Amino acid sequence: MIIKVEIEGKVYSVNIKDIHSNPVQAEVDGKVYQVFPEAQGPAIIPAIAAQPTPVSTPTPAAPAPSAGNSLTLNAPLPGVIVAIDVQPGEAVKSGQQVCTLEAMKMKNTIRSDRDGVIAQVNVNAGDLVKHNQPLFTFQA
Repeated sequence: MIIKVEIEGKVYSVNIKDIHSNPVQAEVDGKVYQVFPEAQGPAIIPAIAAQPTPVSTPTPAAPAPSAGNSLTLNAPLPGVIVAIDVQPGEAVKSGQQVCTLEAMKMKNTIRSDRDGVIAQVNVNAGDLVKHNQPLFTFQA
């Protein structure tokens, strides 16, 4: 549905994807925004004139977070280690797949967040890991 909206004297053509979704996806001048309508009164779209939030594009399989400058690569979420793709002494590049972690029946590729050499693998295939549990240790 395309509607015209006037904000501070300027007219915008707004393409609404699904008026009943929450958040509402609104496209203005080629940019997609997520709009969170307030739940009050009839289903009018006053939130379109509100400050829209740009929709960020998802990045596939981001590197697992590490604690600051520590030498460990930690689990980004709890789950079960399905496969380990590196061994101690192996050099890895930032973004290289180091293991696969299954969480909620989805296999997640865990990638190195830095260039370095694996000093120690702290888990085995089949291990249940907790969020932020160290998976790999890098050489200093």
